[in-house]
Amino acid sequence: MLGEESEFVEVNIEDIGSIRTALDGVDLVIHTAGPFQQEEKCNVMEAAISMKTAYLDVCDDTSYAWRAKSFHEKAVSAGVSALTTCGIYPGVSNVMAAELVHVARNESNDEPEKLRFFYYTAGSGGAGPTILATSFLLLGEDVIAYNKGQEIKLKPYSGMLTIDFGKAVGKRDVFLLNLPEVRSTHEILGVPTVSARFGTAPFFWNAGMQAFAKFVPSHILRDRGRVKQLAQLFDPLVRAIDGIVGERVSMRVDLECSSGRKTTGLFTHKRLSVSVGNAIAAFALALLEGSSQPGVWFPEQPEGIAVDARERLLERAAQGTSNFVMNKPPWMVGTDPKEIGLGIYY
Repeated sequence: MLGEESEFVEVNIEDIGSIRTALDGVDLVIHTAGPFQQEEKCNVMEAAISMKTAYLDVCDDTSYAWRAKSFHEKAVSAGVSALTTCGIYPGVSNVMAAELVHVARNESNDEPEKLRFFYYTAGSGGAGPTILATSFLLLGEDVIAYNKGQEIKLKPYSGMLTIDFGKAVGKRDVFLLNLPEVRSTHEILGVPTVSARFGTAPFFWNAGMQAFAKFVPSHILRDRGRVKQLAQLFDPLVRAIDGIVGERVSMRVDLECSSGRKTTGLFTHKRLSVSVGNAIAAFALALLEGSSQPGVWFPEQPEGIAVDARERLLERAAQGTSNFVMNKPPWMVGTDPKEIGLGIYY
């Protein structure tokens, strides 16, 4: 429940003036009006900076995120703290990655070499047409990944891997997608090899996504108007299946270091809608509590979320999770690790 102090105001996101009017006297604006793919303007951020209002968004698009980053100097000059890509993934997953890298370098004196993000969501995660539109738009983008420091381009929804997400989820197939945390963690955390994969359920949704990526012309999948129509067409079917498969979400972040050391972070929640709300609230509280310096930041940047504030943020975001672990060997997060003797597992 929003409470007695809440009110609704109609805003035209294309009109910066109307956004400024809505932000008058506001401490923080949270921009969730996606999809962010193929969006060329950062009107909400621009209005927030002009009104000296703290800002965060749940952007999941690489181009938009770096366009938002271009407002950094303006935010610094205005004394405004702004965070971009602050949902669950990207967002919480970035902070998980930053913590894995921090521990590797500062506690184990090791150098990270490979960072891999794996995501699973049952159905649409209860998000409906918006997540459908986002998914279709992402299928029209080449996947940017990094291999030993070199940027590489790959086909969307290719490169299938079967990943163990642990109890309550088990092993799931995941596929390459072009997600902003790949570039940001590569550049900010300095990890040479980075990629991100996503998978859904039931299995035929994955097959459908592969077919769309392969057979639908990319110019159609990049057209926001056409994609909106596609999302509306499929929405009734998706909602019907969502009622059967639920909206469980799981994130696994794997880090490999030069010594051969491997560590994993795992986050699983029964309901994506609830976990996203928890994640956004955690970032909002961090901003309001002064964890961020003026400027535009990604979640993994210490100027955005201070290193000593990460643990508290993850605790808040992980409320209600059925499985949340950090900095564990991969075998410890598996569905059913087997002991072969002398405390050795596989």
